[in-house]
Amino acid sequence: MTTGYTEQTAAAISTTRSYTVGDLLRRTALRSPDKTAIINGDTALTFAEFDAAVNRCANALTARGLQKGDRLALVSHNCWQFAVLNFATARLGAILVPINFGLGVDEIAFILDHSGASVVVAEDTLVSTVGAAVDASSRTDVVRGTIPLAGAGADGWEDVATWIEHDDASAPDVLVGDDDPLRMMFTSGTESRPKGVLLSSKSLVSQYVSCIIDGGMTADDVEVHSLPLYHCAQLDCFLSVDVYLGATSIILPSPEPAALLAAVEKHRATKLFCPPTVWISLLRHPDFETRDLSSLRKGYYGASAMPVEVLREMGRRLPQVQLWNFYGQTEMSPLATILQPHEQFDRAGSAGRAALNVETIVVDDEDNPVPTGEVGEIVHRSPHACLGYYNDEEKTAAAFRNGWFHSGDLGVIDAEGYLSVVDRKKDMIKTGGENVASREVEEAVYLLDGVAEVAVFGVPHPKWIEAVTAVIVPKEGVTLTREQVDAHVESTLAGYKRPKYVIFADALPKNPSGKILKKDLRTEYERVAD
Repeated sequence: MTTGYTEQTAAAISTTRSYTVGDLLRRTALRSPDKTAIINGDTALTFAEFDAAVNRCANALTARGLQKGDRLALVSHNCWQFAVLNFATARLGAILVPINFGLGVDEIAFILDHSGASVVVAEDTLVSTVGAAVDASSRTDVVRGTIPLAGAGADGWEDVATWIEHDDASAPDVLVGDDDPLRMMFTSGTESRPKGVLLSSKSLVSQYVSCIIDGGMTADDVEVHSLPLYHCAQLDCFLSVDVYLGATSIILPSPEPAALLAAVEKHRATKLFCPPTVWISLLRHPDFETRDLSSLRKGYYGASAMPVEVLREMGRRLPQVQLWNFYGQTEMSPLATILQPHEQFDRAGSAGRAALNVETIVVDDEDNPVPTGEVGEIVHRSPHACLGYYNDEEKTAAAFRNGWFHSGDLGVIDAEGYLSVVDRKKDMIKTGGENVASREVEEAVYLLDGVAEVAVFGVPHPKWIEAVTAVIVPKEGVTLTREQVDAHVESTLAGYKRPKYVIFADALPKNPSGKILKKDLRTEYERVAD
């Protein structure tokens, strides 16, 4: 329908109705100007101060040539400046490209080239790597900014502090649409090259609402953010939601257990997100018994299912904490389904049911819904869904075929709508003509007393095609044997599901988000059958 409005009137209506990520902080600052928004080391900002810093930074970036639709790449550990840049780019309608700070020169150079970044920001300790990546890319004419976390400057790099201290604190006059891209998140890479996932305000804000309603989040929360902000789990399920609500955020550079436990005690934190691997590291740390964690009320996990034995241990040692399981992926901004606190034991291992703004079903290879209880690919319909993959029509069309976003995960939905994630398609072990879900084997091994962590995967085998392999990290001071593992799984798993190879290790390889890197384990042990 044509409204018949002039372009000027239509623009005025759009501005009035604006509901973008860039609007959220301003509205919170108007409601709660003097409330503490962010604490990061010795820096504390009220919402009014945070809002002003975002405007100043946005105006400085405009002066440096950044415009709506341009890309700003950011490579940094967690810091308050990361949060400022996130909202400053959103206010300009520029696209933030957070980059994993653990990547190498060639990997960063690929992302800079693929995204077409015109501004690159790096923390000072990463300037050497990021600078080399810029030089190796075609983006050599970029504006370079550095965040002086270690107090060091760099020749040819502008100090981001000067942007945040820009003399113009007025709100930028840029009309940003609900579905204009604001973020390009690069997938962590099960393929040779990561894909640039485009997210808009519509994707993100609808996801924030689902997190708030189904995740029991409120303005009274005090949350510690320690997992990497370059990943949308910490940035968009938690930090940005806290800003939206007016909750207080404590930012840590990393999930180092001693510092994380100390921060919970010092700031009387009420809320904490960690993947299972990090929750396990907290439970195993000696400071867990000496720190006052009584303020914690809400705990969240994701990235993988929480082993049942760890759930029981958390129930004993943190009895006041309610737990939520968040399941999803970057392309869903990232939340798709939630398992609620009262369902943790009755539905242990489940990813829960579709979140408020999500529809989830399971389909076969022809995209037909499968019967209840049968395994298929998990697909979603939701405003959470991304806009597609940047400059990749083929992969976007495949992911969104038939009007559903295809997750690449295999799952089962029961009669009451609860989803169980069987495995990633790539993680399903095909051994001797049978399919084995690595998670099922991991859950069985976790029941053995003395197991701290376990990862199960398939390795090439001349007879079985793939052999089930388990790498086990024993609890501190515990010695486990292959015979103990064999005897234990014999009573819990069918013969073809039992590990043919058992390896004991001091630790499992993980990325900065706490995900176990099974691809590294497959590479390390690919010749174990020789």
